[in-house]
Amino acid sequence: MRRRDFIAGFAGSAALPLTLHAQQPALPLVGFLYSLGRNDRVNLVDAFRRGLNEAGYAEGRNVAIEYRFADNQIDRLPALAADLVSRNVAVIVATGGGYSVLAAKAATTTIPIVFVTAGDPVQLGFVASLNQPGANVTGVSWFGSQLAGKGLGLLHELVPKAVLVALLVNPRLPEAVFTLSDAQKSAKALGQQLLVLSAGTASEIDAAFATLRQWGADALLLGGDPFFSSRRQQIVALTARDKIPAMYANREFVEEGGLMSYGNDVADGYRRAAFHVARILKGEKPANLPIDQATKFEFVINLKAAKALGVEVPPGLSARADEVIE
Repeated sequence: MRRRDFIAGFAGSAALPLTLHAQQPALPLVGFLYSLGRNDRVNLVDAFRRGLNEAGYAEGRNVAIEYRFADNQIDRLPALAADLVSRNVAVIVATGGGYSVLAAKAATTTIPIVFVTAGDPVQLGFVASLNQPGANVTGVSWFGSQLAGKGLGLLHELVPKAVLVALLVNPRLPEAVFTLSDAQKSAKALGQQLLVLSAGTASEIDAAFATLRQWGADALLLGGDPFFSSRRQQIVALTARDKIPAMYANREFVEEGGLMSYGNDVADGYRRAAFHVARILKGEKPANLPIDQATKFEFVINLKAAKALGVEVPPGLSARADEVIE
């Protein structure tokens, strides 16, 4: 055999093992189902990725993520969830409100589902119990929809003469029923009347504020809702225009120029959901993973907004705030 033929033959035989060695096993695939748009509250998606990193998973290195965004078109969620199931994902992360969880549950009874919710997951029918979720669903809940009464109480301390308080909720959000119930109980105890307004689109938010002005509401309590948070610029602008003292469900509104917020650290909830995902990827069963009851709440006041509204914040109230924005 000539030397040239020998070298060519050797090179050809050596190429096969190298090719086989280059074929890496497929990365575990995580489906991320989100009721909002790709550019809405991107800090929450970032927080989820950060949690994965803390748990030892980096997107593109040892895990892949398939994102599905409903762009606040809730009717799209079932098809998006079904699409993730067809991709044979290892776990579905259902976020942006309870309707994402319901869509995921309807799409599969075998693929693990990790949710992030502000409601009571037992009462919502997501799991059997907090300690033993059962079936294929687990997740994180901060029970934020049951903090409406606390928020209304803080708002009463700021504007004690407020008699008619408007409550704005999204009727399509499953968690809204708890917000309404909690607010009604608190309003009754405080001797206030509650004007319940509904909105699920940008135009309905405008219409709700028109009704608020028509009734002459003294203050506003905004129910926690992913869609409302995505429209916080619109909502804060309307409260400023109408000079209505408002209590919001999370700090994003106050950072945008709103008056006060009392609620959980939403981003931390998304971060913590990633820990459940990591445990499932490592072989644990969602049925045995207790619901993570997030307990990191914060009270934030914007003194600049208060001044613009002509509202004086009592020293005792500002002293209890976790943060005061000057």
